[in-house]
Amino acid sequence: MKDVIAIFDIGKTNKKILLFDEQLNIVYQKEQIFPETKDDDGFACDDVDALEKWLFEIAERFVNDPNYRIKAFNFSTYGATIIHLDREGKRLTPVYNYLKPMPDGIVEPFYEAYGGEAEFSRKTASPALKMLNSGLQILWIEKKKPDVFQKIKNVLHLPQYVSYLFTKQICSEYTSIGCHTAMWDFGQMRYHPWLKDHNITLPEPIPNDTLFTAQVSGKEVPVGIGIHDSSASLVPYLKGSDKKFILLSTGTWSIHMNPFNKEPLTADQLKADCLCYLSVNQEQVKSSRLFMGHIHDVNIEMIANHFNAQVKQYRTFGAKESIIIELKKRFGNDYVFFKNGIPIEYQDTSVDLSQFKSYEEAYIQLMMDLVKLAVQSIELVLSKDDGTENIFISGGFARNQIFVKLLATQYPDKKVFTSEIDNATALGAAIMVWEAISSEKLPELNLGLKLWHPMTM
Repeated sequence: MKDVIAIFDIGKTNKKILLFDEQLNIVYQKEQIFPETKDDDGFACDDVDALEKWLFEIAERFVNDPNYRIKAFNFSTYGATIIHLDREGKRLTPVYNYLKPMPDGIVEPFYEAYGGEAEFSRKTASPALKMLNSGLQILWIEKKKPDVFQKIKNVLHLPQYVSYLFTKQICSEYTSIGCHTAMWDFGQMRYHPWLKDHNITLPEPIPNDTLFTAQVSGKEVPVGIGIHDSSASLVPYLKGSDKKFILLSTGTWSIHMNPFNKEPLTADQLKADCLCYLSVNQEQVKSSRLFMGHIHDVNIEMIANHFNAQVKQYRTFGAKESIIIELKKRFGNDYVFFKNGIPIEYQDTSVDLSQFKSYEEAYIQLMMDLVKLAVQSIELVLSKDDGTENIFISGGFARNQIFVKLLATQYPDKKVFTSEIDNATALGAAIMVWEAISSEKLPELNLGLKLWHPMTM
């Protein structure tokens, strides 16, 4: 019988169960996809009834599996999602989608009452994102569903709700409360007064390595309180690196995270879609984002069509210094793509593709310009006395040699690594409970690092 930690990793699209052994290696994983349903307004949302049924079935299955001894459960989930409980501890509403539109007239007078949008956003390190600011979902219910609002006893973020299903413990933790929720005052490191003004009482946050005991299929099992997925993905690097670093988590969105920048957000940073959230160490993580994967995909489709080429051919292109030197001679360091900024539809149809000799040449110029955009976004999270030494690149662009080499060239004073960690979010959640149940030293974490050197052109 193998001792394991069981992690439910609940993404917006995919839900997974993963088992980690004592060395924090994955010994089992399985993915589940649930069709969306509709909320009481007819808007698409997660099917929370199906999710709850799956959670209980999987937990009971593995607690009774003769091949495994479950040492603890924990949960990592997507953010910006809250659950409302009544006085009997029962869920009052569907799981409202953070993409749901916020009606006009709700947030405007609210911001005005608390110093204006810019000042409120600065205090809470939360750009004005409407329903993506999970705290403002409570405000929306207060204004649009007053009968429901009157019945609310407790409000939980999704990681704590799935933990509550097993433990029946009402709790909060820093990674969920501190991620653009409009609930947390980063200057005072406490809940913002607006919650008390609206008669909303939330539990004080507790550490992420807190465990409660739950009965699962008649057996007592330690259960974690859950963790927000962005913070969870940062945990392996915080635990596995002895140098200060910036993490670039790349994909459709490229998220640039600096856990070592303690400077407060500025108004300009907020306007540039920069925010702060709280790590498992209850410390500020300054973060910026760029819709880089999507920008990449819509523009390579346009380029491939122009050259009558297969879109996926770009995967065979390397960082050819001869082409990069030629493009620099022709265009200097000016943008060729995105001269006038990123278009609303993200595809830059204004660029003259006839000035390129091939799909490869146009693609490399696109990557040169995307790296410029990435550098602008990364610079937003660097402090004035920047002491970071390493840049870790994870996700899809870690496998793009052109992107990685160009970025390493942009930061010759830092070591640039690609990092291949499977299921970093689930690993972060597993580390939290591992440290709570084990008296031994944390196993050495394999971050899958590869060092990339600047180009010599």
